[in-house]
Amino acid sequence: MTTQNLIEKFESYFGTGSEPQLFFAPGRVNLIGEHIDYNGGNVLPCAIKLGITAVIRKNDSSTILMKSLYTKGMVKVDLNEEINPINGDWGNYPKGVIAFLLQNGIELSGCSILFYSTLPAGSGLSSSASLEVLTAYSLLKINNQKINPIEIALLCQKVENEYIGVSCGIMDQFSVAMGKKDCAILLNCQSLKYEYVPLQLNEYSLVIMNSNKKRELASSKYNERKLECDTVLNDLQNHYSIANLCEAQLYQLDFHIIDETLKRRARHVISENNRVNSAIDALQNNDIKQFGELLTASHLSLKNDYEVSGFELDTIVEESLKINGCIGARMTGAGFGGCAIALVATDVVDIFKEKVSATYYAKTNILPAFYESSIGAGVHELHSYQILKQVQDDISKPYSS
Repeated sequence: MTTQNLIEKFESYFGTGSEPQLFFAPGRVNLIGEHIDYNGGNVLPCAIKLGITAVIRKNDSSTILMKSLYTKGMVKVDLNEEINPINGDWGNYPKGVIAFLLQNGIELSGCSILFYSTLPAGSGLSSSASLEVLTAYSLLKINNQKINPIEIALLCQKVENEYIGVSCGIMDQFSVAMGKKDCAILLNCQSLKYEYVPLQLNEYSLVIMNSNKKRELASSKYNERKLECDTVLNDLQNHYSIANLCEAQLYQLDFHIIDETLKRRARHVISENNRVNSAIDALQNNDIKQFGELLTASHLSLKNDYEVSGFELDTIVEESLKINGCIGARMTGAGFGGCAIALVATDVVDIFKEKVSATYYAKTNILPAFYESSIGAGVHELHSYQILKQVQDDISKPYSS
């Protein structure tokens, strides 16, 4: 969809007037370091070029009107009234951002916003964080307020924790706000120290695979896993001076954690944090095969110790690893459905997609989708002649058996 087409859509909902402004926030893929962000360790995410665009214009009122191209109805927020969430409403994400901006003393004007997304909801590519960061950035920009991407990320994490009710860490919002083209972000989620890591995959490509299994129980299980990790941390802090679970050592679990389920949860966290550090070494040494092996080890840990994958994600990873030229694969995101990633030799990517589609469909009766997207920048303003591609241009056609 071109910029002009999107502006025409905007005007069909909100009428003509001054030229609106356009902003874009990407989704994210976490390369490795899953369920680590709320445990204070290191993660390695990157922003992708799939994402959400906002078309926005002030409307000379005290009301913010929001419309998504993919849902019916309009979300209305009166800036002079209390802003409360409604169960199951996509508008809770931008509403939460508006509420927290106002609580922080930010003056906002009424405006109209149209959202257009190339991110499938519930796919594990962080559509919620993208929507939150996009809303905050856009509103701050049109109201001539100070823009600090890290502060935006922290505010949006607070929205997710306190307004939405998901006990997430900072990774998703940080990735969306701070992404850099052709780079992953090595982020310490305790200190927020970060560095950009050039992502040079040589003759390999990163393939994003949507299981098309809708994520179920993700929020409740996410909160359950965090509680389990907090329980282990509290026990270990009675014996060791550690600030977070990622600072613990594996041998300490054998000494002090009796419950086998809790021990497995903590084992994933500690070993996954170690895998992130090993992944950085592999990338710096240009050892892509070792990097791929670490991705696969990460998935096995998420499957067996953390138990957040599920039949569909396990199947698409297992079928990927059977294909000659795939050197690593794992689920990405919170789990219980959504997406996986695979490192695949570039010259066999088409064959890889065809074969994985056929075997995955045969075992699940679900057609997967494959996302063709390079590593992109974080949230930013779009300008007049930038082109927005349709979803069909960004996502390769799924194959069927």
